[in-house]
Amino acid sequence: MRTRLVGDREGVAADAVVGAAKAWATAWRTVRRLWAEVAAVVTGLGWTVAAVTVVAFVVGYRFGLREVVVVGFAGAVLAVVAAVALVGRTRLVVRMRLPQHRVAVGDDAGVVVTAENPARLPSVPTTVELPVGSGLVDVAVPSVAPGGVFEEQVPVPTVRRGVLDVGPVTGVRADPVGLVRREVVWTAREQVIVHPRTIAIPSTSTGLVRDLEGQATTDLSPADIAFHAVREYVPGDDPRTVHWKSTAKSGALMVRQFEDTRRSHLVVALATRRAEFGDDDEFELAVSAAASLGARAVRDGREASVVVSERTPEYAKRPVRAVHRLATVTPTRLLDEFATVGLSDACLPVAEVAAIVGNDTAGISVAFLVVGSTVGLPALRLAATRFPVGVEVVAVTCEPEAQPRVLRVAGLTVLTIGYLEDLRQALHRSAAAA
Repeated sequence: MRTRLVGDREGVAADAVVGAAKAWATAWRTVRRLWAEVAAVVTGLGWTVAAVTVVAFVVGYRFGLREVVVVGFAGAVLAVVAAVALVGRTRLVVRMRLPQHRVAVGDDAGVVVTAENPARLPSVPTTVELPVGSGLVDVAVPSVAPGGVFEEQVPVPTVRRGVLDVGPVTGVRADPVGLVRREVVWTAREQVIVHPRTIAIPSTSTGLVRDLEGQATTDLSPADIAFHAVREYVPGDDPRTVHWKSTAKSGALMVRQFEDTRRSHLVVALATRRAEFGDDDEFELAVSAAASLGARAVRDGREASVVVSERTPEYAKRPVRAVHRLATVTPTRLLDEFATVGLSDACLPVAEVAAIVGNDTAGISVAFLVVGSTVGLPALRLAATRFPVGVEVVAVTCEPEAQPRVLRVAGLTVLTIGYLEDLRQALHRSAAAA
C-alpha cells in the first residue's frame, strides 16, 4: 500500500504523501460517523425543512427574492433550535418491572417504571415511551433529586385474552417542532399473557368423568381387575390365569376371564370456525368453558386431550384437515395456549374435528364439544357419531344470557349455558340425571 502511494518518492516527500493519506482516511471516517449520527436523529420532517431551507437560500439570493430568503433564515433558526434540543444526555437509569407475567381476563395488571438518578445534580424533566400491546403510553418523569427514585405504575389492559408485548422503555429527546428525535432504549421487551377467565369445577361435580373411571366394559381380556367368568383353556392363554379349583371340579384346565375397565381419557374439542358462533362474546364464553374443563382435567391428573382445528393457509390448494393439540403438561401451559386461540373462516367444522380426534385418539371415554349457538342439534348429533361406540359425548353450547338447560338424546348430552357459572350447575344436573 505504501509503495503504491509514494511511488518513486523518498524521504520527506514520501512521508508527506503517507501522512496526507492517513489524514484523509481519518477525516473521511469522521465525516461518515457524524453523518450516521445525524441521519439517526433527523426525522422525515427535518429532512424536508433542511431541503426547503437550502432551496430558499439559493433561489432567494439568486433571484433577489427577500421573502424566500426569510423562509431560508426561518428554516435555519429551526435547525439551530433542534440542534440545541439534542445537546447533553440524561443520566437517569430507567428500569421496567412486571409484577405478574400471567393474569386472567378482567384482573388488574400493570408495569412499574422506575427512574433513578445516580448523578450529583437534579435531573431534567423528561418523557419516556412505553409500548403496551398495540398502544403507546407516555410516562412523564419529573426532575429527580440526586440519589432519588421516581416510580410510576402503568396499567395493562386485560379486557381481552391475548399475549401483550410490553416495552421496551424508550427515552425520547426531540425539539418542539419534531425535526429531530433521539431515542435511548433502556429495557428489553417482555410479555404479559392474558388467560381466559375460568371457573373452578370440583372433581366431584364432573360426574360423567368420575362415573366412567374404572367402569367395566363389555370387552373381555385375559388380565384386569373386573372378574367376568371362567372358561376352558386354549393354547396361548397365560398360565397365571389358571383357576385351579374349577380345574379340579371339571377335570379340564380352566382359566379366569376378565372385563376391561375403562380409564377416562377426556377430550375437549373447541370449535374455532367463525360460522359456528354468533359473535365474539359467544366465542369468549366458549373459550372460557373449554379452558375450565381442560384445566380441571389436568389438575386432576387425568389423561386429557384439548384440541382445536388447524387453520388452512390463505392460498392453500386444499383445506388442511388436521387438529392442533394444545399442551396439557400443566394447567398454566394449557391456559397460555388458550390465550392465543382465535376464530377463523379457514377452520374445520366441529363434526370434522370430532372425526379426526376420534380416529387419532385411543381410549376416549368422554368427549366435550364446546360450540356456539349457531351449531344446531343435527350438526351436534353428526359430530357425536364420529366418535367410537361407547364414548360419552357432551356438547356444551354457549349462548350468552341464555337460560341454562340440559337435553339428552341418543348418544349425546347437550348442555346450554348462558354464563360461565352455569357450567358447574349444568354438570351437576347432567351427572344427577345420568
